[in-house]
Amino acid sequence: MYNIELVALLEKVLGKSYQLKNGEHAYFCNFCNHHKKKLQVNVETQKWHCWTCNAGGHKISQLLRKLGAPKNLIKEALQLVDEYVSYETDKTETIHNVSLPNEYKPLWIPTDDPIYKNAMYYLKKRRITSREILRYSIGYCDRGAYSNRIIIPSYDEDGKLNYFIARDMFPNSKFKYKNPPMSKDTVAFELFINYNLPLIFCEGVFDAISIRKNAVPLLGKFPSKSLVMKLVKKKVKKIYVALDDDARKDAIKLTQFLMDSGIETYLLEMREKDPSELGFTDFWDLVDRTTQTKFSDIIRGRLND
Repeated sequence: MYNIELVALLEKVLGKSYQLKNGEHAYFCNFCNHHKKKLQVNVETQKWHCWTCNAGGHKISQLLRKLGAPKNLIKEALQLVDEYVSYETDKTETIHNVSLPNEYKPLWIPTDDPIYKNAMYYLKKRRITSREILRYSIGYCDRGAYSNRIIIPSYDEDGKLNYFIARDMFPNSKFKYKNPPMSKDTVAFELFINYNLPLIFCEGVFDAISIRKNAVPLLGKFPSKSLVMKLVKKKVKKIYVALDDDARKDAIKLTQFLMDSGIETYLLEMREKDPSELGFTDFWDLVDRTTQTKFSDIIRGRLND
């Protein structure tokens, strides 16, 4: 049912909206600050999506948390959609309160455990050596909620755990990644980032591990709000965009966003290979050959798509 009260509540956080159809309302997007109302929220299905930065989700409460809305407004929204009880037990609210699974075991300590051996075999196929295992504190779980998964922790610039990735080690898995119960609004692998040097934006952690130097896994196709804020705060001057070829439209959109933000941007032609498939040497050869992206390149890329 169309919910006028929910629209009014959202307008307290996002400002005045205009109505579309089928329960959709358009708002200004606080994630990319586009000058037009590109964030669409459906108050009937709760789905929300920005057509510029690609931020999106399936719960209005999730949107409000990402926006840093007051707790009383989040509670009110959950009451309007009859999900108040889930809010009381929801662990995704505390963005910085994360810990590794209790079952986590480090992979740099050898054992006869068959799951340990499977994990090492999986990482070897992805060209990850004992050096990377130790550098990134890679581990695994042999039981519990993350059973049979590789665990890759992420730490912020102060060395505090801010996220972890849980990857199923079996190739035919239908549920490859299982996220921890928290927001992805963070800066993955920040401990290894030097903001004074050019950054490499890639999609996943295995890409970043393969790149090795100053790689930032976006955990998706677009930087989080926290990462965008860091780019501004640290006055980042140069970024290379290395998204997979199947995300070409997103890569062009991201490149234009960075260029519009005054950042010298280089869009890499990945040629149907991601950084982990290319390998360290070939990837950096590609970086050396890539010239700065211009506005005409963006127009040409959009026309080709």
